[in-house]
Amino acid sequence: MKTKYKILIVISSLLLTTSFFLPIWYISLDAPQYPEGMGMQIFINDIRGEKEHDLKNINELNHYIGMNKIIPDSISELRYMPFIIGALILLGLIAGISGKKFMLYIWMTVYFIVGAVGLYDFWQWEYDYGHHLNPDAALKIPGMSYQPPLIGSKQIMNFFATSMPDIAGWIIFGVFAIGLYVIIMTLINRKKENLLNEK
Repeated sequence: MKTKYKILIVISSLLLTTSFFLPIWYISLDAPQYPEGMGMQIFINDIRGEKEHDLKNINELNHYIGMNKIIPDSISELRYMPFIIGALILLGLIAGISGKKFMLYIWMTVYFIVGAVGLYDFWQWEYDYGHHLNPDAALKIPGMSYQPPLIGSKQIMNFFATSMPDIAGWIIFGVFAIGLYVIIMTLINRKKENLLNEK
């Protein structure tokens, strides 16, 4: 692996440390009766309201329609996510410092699997959150579910829900894109070298 690509992998791996300080995902809710909107930010080990009382207000609304209360301490994924991200950082640093292509492939394979499983797990959490409702809720609408979108926007009753990556989430996607770029450029350079050797 060329030195510039080794440096790029090391720097991009270190960029993943931002996920320990910045939000990875956010879900916002906008409705006429909440002109300022409400939102929650998902961190590597916590879920917080975008504004001071947002999470409390969201939980109160959820209780009214029978959805489970969002309690960060009860979400197991938030306990082991720091270790998973830490392992990805370590693998990336090993791949970059060693410059070995097979380590780069291992890093990107693990990265893809973790990302795919993470997105599916998040979707599953949203599904359970929006479909498994308390039958004794104050407001019951037969056949109605309240699952927010995984990525994008969706109208849920009078609320317009938006779910998107936040700052650290975009960085995580960006690091994966950088890894793919390095793999592609490495393969192209190897092909060029093989062609030159054949001449």
